[in-house]
Amino acid sequence: LPALFKQELQNTEAEEGGTATLRCELTKPKAPVEWRKGDTTLYPGLKYEMKQQGSTAELVIHDLELDDS
Repeated sequence: LPALFKQELQNTEAEEGGTATLRCELTKPKAPVEWRKGDTTLYPGLKYEMKQQGSTAELVIHDLELDDS
C-alpha cells in the first residue's frame, strides 16, 4: 500500500530572511519523501534541508525570499 498523509501540511508564516519548517506525518515510517514546489523537485543544499525520522518528514527552508511562498 502507498504511504498516505496522517496529517496534511499546515500553512506557515515567517519573515523574509528567516527560516520556515514544514512537517508532514505519513502512515508508513521511513517512506520515501520527495519535496516539490509546483513541478520543481527540491534538493538538499544551502537553501533546503530535509529531515526524516520515523513517519515524520520535515523541510526546512533557509534565508526565505518572497519567491519561496
